[in-house]
Amino acid sequence: MTVDWSRFQRPLPGWYADAKFGIFIHWGAYSVPAWAEPSGELGTVDEHTWFRHNAYAEWYWNTIRFDDSPARKHHQDTYGDAPYDDFLDAWRAEEFDPQDWCALFARAGARYVVPTTKHHDGIALWDAPGTAARNTVHRGPRRDLIGDLAAAVREAGMRFGVYYSGGLDWNVTPHLPVIDTSANVRALRPNDAAYAAYAYVHVRDLVDRYRPDVLWNDIEWPDGGKHDGRLGLAELFRHFYATVPDGVVNDRWGDTHWDFRTSEYQHHLDAEGAPAWENCRGIGLSFGYNQVEDSRHLMSGPRLVRHLVDVVSRGGNLLLNVGPTASGLIPDGQRRTLEGLAGWMAVHDGVVHGSHPLDAGIAEASDDPWVRWTRTGDRAWAVVDAPGRVVLPARADRLELSSAALADGTPVAAQADPAGVAVELPSRDAPVAVGFDVR
Repeated sequence: MTVDWSRFQRPLPGWYADAKFGIFIHWGAYSVPAWAEPSGELGTVDEHTWFRHNAYAEWYWNTIRFDDSPARKHHQDTYGDAPYDDFLDAWRAEEFDPQDWCALFARAGARYVVPTTKHHDGIALWDAPGTAARNTVHRGPRRDLIGDLAAAVREAGMRFGVYYSGGLDWNVTPHLPVIDTSANVRALRPNDAAYAAYAYVHVRDLVDRYRPDVLWNDIEWPDGGKHDGRLGLAELFRHFYATVPDGVVNDRWGDTHWDFRTSEYQHHLDAEGAPAWENCRGIGLSFGYNQVEDSRHLMSGPRLVRHLVDVVSRGGNLLLNVGPTASGLIPDGQRRTLEGLAGWMAVHDGVVHGSHPLDAGIAEASDDPWVRWTRTGDRAWAVVDAPGRVVLPARADRLELSSAALADGTPVAAQADPAGVAVELPSRDAPVAVGFDVR
């Protein structure tokens, strides 16, 4: 049956358009081994190399299925022939403090939080229908992790969303989960009606229990469920919007419906030309916690500021991932990065939240010196990562130079220059923002 997906089209809810920054959380049984090769960012590594040397720790169960992968050798050396589900029982989450997590996320300027509810390993972080005991309520942590997070996120004043792996579930897929190209991922994902109904009931249950503001699906939706029937994707969208009228869905359901498109690290960058889009990535090279990563692989606070501002200046949102340890702690390196962003956002949140790209023809982005522009109301903001005298690539006749000031209100000397607008900026460890009234 052909579905008219256009019936779900509507204006993007203002809260999402203005939010600009969210936190992704990848936490699961894979956080116990917490091991992957830091081989590079997705989109920069040949895919035939990628799957055997996967930088994503949450893909551990898949990567160890390759006979010649370093992950396989690590698993045998460390755990012998232990089955993957042993990690579910070893995952205790004994130090999990959702209020502490959410206080940090809020300080860092996040407006929404999206935890994984079921990743490709098929383990649910709530008492999902049809999972029997293979979930965190009955095994491992023995608690409804999604319910705990939903309450803490909303208590901290942020919106709550859910990630669900609709396209892959290695626990129900009849083939071995060894995948060496993206084409194989698409070809071997479960598409039967039984799995489609299983996934439908899960997401419907998430909507009914937690009323998420974001439905973030991954790697397609089973073809057996892309119809207009009682357990079809169209019915799922209808029910979601009826339950959460200002909710949003991403674009990873197949050729169906979406409110915003997604890029991931350097992958699917073509999505960034859409009217609404979101870049997702980890603080390091993995989404799930990877004990192999260190400061060489993690973004620093200033680097994160630059990435966030670059995304926002081009009209996108950033969904930045945190990968907690199995015990429930945010690793020190990731916490330092978020605290660095928090310090910057304490002064510059008005440059990011509720902003829009600056009108074409007023100013341009630059990499030398590093400059990105946003606009809030009648104020143009140049976010600059360079100290001293800097010439901004901007039209002096379109900016009120006498109004130039830092985000904290400190006046800045600005004057017209043949190459743009010259300003004198203080030396800082992270980029600074100077604002101008727009003429």
